[in-house]
Amino acid sequence: MKNEPTEIGEELRMIDVKLKQLQRDYEQYFLGSRPREPVNLRSEVQKTMIRLANGQIKNTGERFKFNTLNSQFLTYKRKWDDTLRKIENGTYERHVFKANLRERERGVEPAPSAGRKKTPEGGGAEIFDSYIEAAKNCGQNVKGLTPEKLQGVIDKQAAAIKQKTGAHDVKFRVEVVDGKVKLKAKATKAA
Repeated sequence: MKNEPTEIGEELRMIDVKLKQLQRDYEQYFLGSRPREPVNLRSEVQKTMIRLANGQIKNTGERFKFNTLNSQFLTYKRKWDDTLRKIENGTYERHVFKANLRERERGVEPAPSAGRKKTPEGGGAEIFDSYIEAAKNCGQNVKGLTPEKLQGVIDKQAAAIKQKTGAHDVKFRVEVVDGKVKLKAKATKAA
């Protein structure tokens, strides 16, 4: 008995090829070298995935291959949708960067809101919550970060700033600058 390719096996190979092409097309679209989003190819892949998910794939190897391709497609879809949402909201880092460059070329200083996001000053849980939210929005890994660890970093920086400047108090706020989360300090001198 030969291992001949089945109809479903051939279809899975085609989906694999189309998924790789779709990924390249979206990368080109996000870089600006492709004028339109590849919606036709995405729709075609999605329809095939739905049809195969509703059908029965009896071969274990083919079922595994389908599940792998389906999870890969869903992951890409989330990533693409997130990037499209950022573009729509005007917060996509590459577009903000290009806009700032154009502004500088015209001799205009870019507005602070373009690429910068500030949170109100605070301490403790408020700073931690703001930091976690901003880091997740920027795609940074926050696994293992606890309020105690962040507070330790804040206390260490505050002590260094107080010693260096003679400040009475140091307040921190969370800022997102060029897609990176940073803690910004503000020192106040004794009255």
